[in-house]
Amino acid sequence: MKAIGYQQSLPVDHAQALVDIELPEPVAEGRDLLVEVRAVSVNPVDTKVRLGMAPADGEWRVLGWDAAGIVRAVGPNVTLFKPGDRVWYAGSIVRQGSNSELQLVDERIVGKMPKSLDFPEAAALPLTSLTAWEMLFDRLEIKPGETGKSLLIIGAAGGVGSIMTQLARQLTGLTIIGTASRAETKSWAKEMGAHHVIDHHASLVEQLSELKIQPDYVVSLTHTDKHIHQIIDVIKPQGKFGLIDDPESFDIKLLKRKSLSLHWELMFTRALYATEDMINQHKILNDVAEMVDAGKLRTTISETFGTINAENLKRAHTLIESGKARGKIVLARF
Repeated sequence: MKAIGYQQSLPVDHAQALVDIELPEPVAEGRDLLVEVRAVSVNPVDTKVRLGMAPADGEWRVLGWDAAGIVRAVGPNVTLFKPGDRVWYAGSIVRQGSNSELQLVDERIVGKMPKSLDFPEAAALPLTSLTAWEMLFDRLEIKPGETGKSLLIIGAAGGVGSIMTQLARQLTGLTIIGTASRAETKSWAKEMGAHHVIDHHASLVEQLSELKIQPDYVVSLTHTDKHIHQIIDVIKPQGKFGLIDDPESFDIKLLKRKSLSLHWELMFTRALYATEDMINQHKILNDVAEMVDAGKLRTTISETFGTINAENLKRAHTLIESGKARGKIVLARF
């Protein structure tokens, strides 16, 4: 089968950074689905893994943690799906990814694809939807329908921020403040449902003071180490602070004076440790699909980079590494 992989961690402009290859077709066992991949999207995790996790000598690593496709075969213990089902998922970081014609994925982290979307539109949503949902409702423990409080999302125009804003707007009564720095990203964050959009390159303290808002919840999706002192300044005492990025350093003592709680979110945790509630990701994806089909959520696809091959994936990695991506980058078919 066709796939795109790498054997060394290299800069994206290197000829061997991502390569078109042929791999043996995998076989579904246990609770695995064998999925014919029809579309994928590219996330910051793809670039981080490419640069920081080289496979064993002589082995190929296949990236890709967002896909939509059709079930071709199922393992003997599968109960949730059958061949022919249209599915979407984000997969597991410790298994081969979706940048291949066929992929194995545990049924417990797979959902039924929205009926109203095509494969590229659907592929833009799984990883970011799971990350945003888990952060809001599992980590921060925001209650659906909760009102009277406010949520600050730093990096609201990116992939996770785009769907987090929509989920918070649709499922809660929180006042949502998103951050963005360019005219087009500010407009995008507003379109996704933010009540207010402020500039993360300017003073968060001054801008929130002008709005007369002291957020109860703050989620930092990017450059947390750059914003941490302002986050501590603006968040309400006894507030909740969540993050998904990887700051170089983090002084947790900064949270003590306001008795703030800290909440990390890694979408891969449930699959990585096969947690007892691993099937929650199946349920979340099905709930998100229902919201999409009901017109309550929209795909966050912003650009389509053509067919799934090494050249186009390099273009996607380059844009993500530039920090200027808006929404999600999608590739379709081989």
